Amino acid sequence: MSDRDRLEVNPKENDAIDDGLERAKRLAEREEGLFGRQPQDWTRFIVPSVAVAWSLFQLSIASWLIIDSTYARAIHLAFAFLIVFLNVPMLKRELGKLSFLSAQHRISLLDFFLAILAALAALYIALDYEGLAMRTGAPSVLDLIAGAVLVIVLLEASRRVIGPALPIIATGFILYAFLGPYMPSVIAFKGVSLNRFLGQMSMSTEGIYGIPLYVSARIVFLFVLFGAMLDRAGAGRYFIQLALSVLGGFKGGPAKAAVVGSGLSGLVSGSSIANIVTTGTFTIPLMKKVGYPPKKAAAIEVAASTDGQLMPPIMGAAAFIIAEYVNVPYIEVVKAAAIPAFASYAALLFITHIEASKLGLTGMPRSELPPFWKTLMSGAHFLFPLFMLLFELIVVRHTPDTAAFNAIWVMAIVMFVQRPIQAYLGKEPLLPGFVKGFIDIVQALVGGARNMVSVALATAAAGIIVGVVSLGLGSRITEVVAIISGGNVFLMLIITAIASLMIGMGLPTTATYIVMASLTAKALVVVGAQNDFIVPLMAAHLFCFYFGILADDTPPVGLAAYAAAAIAKSPPIPTGLQGFMYDIRTAILPFMFIFNADLILDGITSWPLGLLIFAMACIGNFAFASATQGWLITRNKFYEIPILLCVTFILMQPKYVAQWIGFQQSPYWTYLIGLAIMGALYLSQRWRQSRHAA
Repeated sequence: MSDRDRLEVNPKENDAIDDGLERAKRLAEREEGLFGRQPQDWTRFIVPSVAVAWSLFQLSIASWLIIDSTYARAIHLAFAFLIVFLNVPMLKRELGKLSFLSAQHRISLLDFFLAILAALAALYIALDYEGLAMRTGAPSVLDLIAGAVLVIVLLEASRRVIGPALPIIATGFILYAFLGPYMPSVIAFKGVSLNRFLGQMSMSTEGIYGIPLYVSARIVFLFVLFGAMLDRAGAGRYFIQLALSVLGGFKGGPAKAAVVGSGLSGLVSGSSIANIVTTGTFTIPLMKKVGYPPKKAAAIEVAASTDGQLMPPIMGAAAFIIAEYVNVPYIEVVKAAAIPAFASYAALLFITHIEASKLGLTGMPRSELPPFWKTLMSGAHFLFPLFMLLFELIVVRHTPDTAAFNAIWVMAIVMFVQRPIQAYLGKEPLLPGFVKGFIDIVQALVGGARNMVSVALATAAAGIIVGVVSLGLGSRITEVVAIISGGNVFLMLIITAIASLMIGMGLPTTATYIVMASLTAKALVVVGAQNDFIVPLMAAHLFCFYFGILADDTPPVGLAAYAAAAIAKSPPIPTGLQGFMYDIRTAILPFMFIFNADLILDGITSWPLGLLIFAMACIGNFAFASATQGWLITRNKFYEIPILLCVTFILMQPKYVAQWIGFQQSPYWTYLIGLAIMGALYLSQRWRQSRHAA
């Protein structure tokens, strides 16, 4: 922490904060696959060198290097394998004579061998691409051996970085592929041969080298690298300072600043835990300082950082995969996600206000807040790359990889000249500034590559599941889902949501989305159609995406809650429960846009109508937040809670209400009913509050 930060909290708490920060960083490293060895000899340069080479390769294929996409996927996966096996030991604890399996300060010969073997297995499809094409359906013995090795090393690499959950699930699907004919009739299918299985997984683009890995290789890496460069340059702290300068003086100001700052950081961050480490170390102590209990301060940061992955235009890795699965331009995914995301964040801002009102809190004195204009100008250079990215994506409509590449070179220029300009203003030598700027860029290249390891392995390992489903299991899954739900769409959504939360406890968001989308997205559309209910494919995929994100703060495993609790010195399970209570307002949104596709702007082309739907979604979410938090202007009476829930339903499902009252031709007029009820409730509580004060 800087000296200024230490002055803003109780000095006696500094040691505790630093200790909590270290624990939160370890959790972030574990989630991103960054934890691992720290060699003391010359081998300490190997992993950073591989990481820089990986970043340069990805920048090359986004600009001047033209290669087949299958080659790009293979090389992408090979780089990930090298970093994993050279950086992460097989075991975390020493086992006597097997201590070389957990070596922390050297790279064992076994891991050197595994790294090379895994890289060659990943590259096999590129090394013998034409031969494999000629032997389609009749692989050679060497093809089968290479395919089997690829599957095995992929499961092991995923276990080292992501944990056991994804390899166990993938192994279950592999066994199911072979044992399908012997299963009970409800879930039985014809099964596959070893030749067909390995051909599908390792010799085609329908398995490990499928769409998820393609998106990881062509698009996601560049956005992760862009985020790493912003973080290295100091943009995360700038966003928080800027939000604090605007909102810090309002009631519960630091909490509102945490929400906005985390949302801005979430624009380019695919990790809720990394977001917490970046923003929470600053905002959580300030929230505690103005009076928020540690548990609630941590929970607000958890909810804000978790939902950062919902924020357009980046939305983490899964959003790009959605675009490929639904076969629409990426901007259409951004359009569909805009209203739910902004409504969710608006409601979280309202929740921080409710909590401040409950606790009788005020804002921070303006004298303790950073001045707005000075703060804005101090980091204005961080806004140029962001504006470049938004301009490329939204105005020029370039492909995401082109847009990210152009934003990266602008960011590189900013990083290179930032320190020399600071040195010039401080009347210091310029050359050390240029050297530091160059070092910052190199470290960002290393950090971006290391951050990508878990994403690359998650997409590749999830490709096993996707491949098994495409072998013939997909239609069987639709039948099973239809039987379990009895054709009831709402029950099917409940099952999907619970399954997403459970699977997401052990998987990264991207992997959770891929697994659930492969299993249930198409089933939602098909079963809905069988029951005369239209579920847009985009809505089905966003439904899986939302609940995959919410798993990050779902007790008892939500790592985001553990990271924030470590900083706030609060118990992690109660913190997770409190964060989940805040995130309930996000959990209802997927159900709402399944039954009202207007919320994802499906078929909506009018700007005024889109803005009206957005405003009503925000107010409806406010009403739901008030109902779940027990407070609007003052404490709710028991009979006001169902009224608030009715307002939520009216404002988010106006067409159903219009059918009931005979307004089918003008459903949006029913918004007036919800607004009138909400206004009456507001005035009633305002009167009750003034009466109580008197």
